[in-house]
Amino acid sequence: MLTDKIRKDFIAILEEEMIPAMGCTEPISLAYAAAKAREILGKDPEFIKVCASGNMIKNVRCVRIPNSGGLTGIEVAVCLGAMGGDAERGMKVLETVTEDTRKTIKDFINSGHCDVDYLDSDIPLHFIVEETAGPDYVSVEIRHDHTNISKIMRNGEVIFLGDESLTAGQAADRSGLSIDNIKEFADTVDVSEIKDLLDQEIRCNMDIAYEGMAGDYGLGIGRVIKTSYPESTLTRMKAYASAASEARMEGCDMPVIINSGSGNQGIASSVPVIVYARENYVPQEKLYRALVFSGLLTVHQKEYIGKLSAFCGAVSASCAAGAAITYLAGGTIEQIKDTVENTLANIPGIICDGAKASCAAKIATSLDASMMAHYLAMQGKGYQAFTGILKGETDQTISTVGYIGKVGMHETDREIIQTMLE
Repeated sequence: MLTDKIRKDFIAILEEEMIPAMGCTEPISLAYAAAKAREILGKDPEFIKVCASGNMIKNVRCVRIPNSGGLTGIEVAVCLGAMGGDAERGMKVLETVTEDTRKTIKDFINSGHCDVDYLDSDIPLHFIVEETAGPDYVSVEIRHDHTNISKIMRNGEVIFLGDESLTAGQAADRSGLSIDNIKEFADTVDVSEIKDLLDQEIRCNMDIAYEGMAGDYGLGIGRVIKTSYPESTLTRMKAYASAASEARMEGCDMPVIINSGSGNQGIASSVPVIVYARENYVPQEKLYRALVFSGLLTVHQKEYIGKLSAFCGAVSASCAAGAAITYLAGGTIEQIKDTVENTLANIPGIICDGAKASCAAKIATSLDASMMAHYLAMQGKGYQAFTGILKGETDQTISTVGYIGKVGMHETDREIIQTMLE
């Protein structure tokens, strides 16, 4: 039975991890730091320097930035944040950018007033933004979490020292996360405690899915899937989830409710579940409980992997969505665990080579695998323990996959970054 502490922790986890963000979270994080530096500097910078870890460079290099007019790159993100952002808005920092801002930053960048260097750091999410105006300069350093400012310096003096630990930004205790506890919480939580949060998730993530289907983003993968594959609920789950991702990756300025620091994970863990529930006339309360289950299971998996790595987050989030659909379909706890095991026995090798339009395709592929895992589980079929990387308990398998993604694929990550930098 869940303790009151675990129940409170789980609600706090959802509130911490499921927050609105515009666009890909890595460039938005850079823009947030730049806006904060400009706030402290007290005037427009004359020069901006950025030192960013390889994973930050990897995830910003190819993705279009909201409110930029279709531009990409670290220089664009920090200059937009510094010249027109509002740090008080957090991960929606670029909501205040105007056309004048866009013109200003183009001239600023073209004139060579922004420089980007590689930061050799063992922390995947790590960067420093320094802004200079005359004799004054301010630097803002972020570590581990997209809005976790670990240090602020003004004219060489430390004026703020924050949390530099791996648990930065995490007030809630995550030690109670397990599949059994997550299911019990999803079954019994007072929906009124999380309804507003989940209504926002449903509204934001489905709105951008509809925009992705209707708009001109990337390859238009959502429409291709919907019109080219046999008509089915699974086809529409994949189409709308991938369309939402593609719109986000291609610079749509609509907010997404993220999960574990990623909009794509927020999309993949929610949109398929919502589409499935609507097409099967699932009562709204049951949908809320399934979204709680999927959201917490995504966090559970990402706790072992970390915010950024060489392991594609679409796998974790889609695995959670498949398990949540087993939950919606009335599956037992063993069938839910089999869905997780069947997914992780299949696609734990998809790499993350940065944020870009093809993330949408990875979501569609991962959902295909998670739904096959669901269908197998509902027929009582699951891969045997101790075959490949599967362990005796599903939570142990999750931790093993996380260890491989974080530690085992560290060198893979370095090679991916090196290839992209070349």
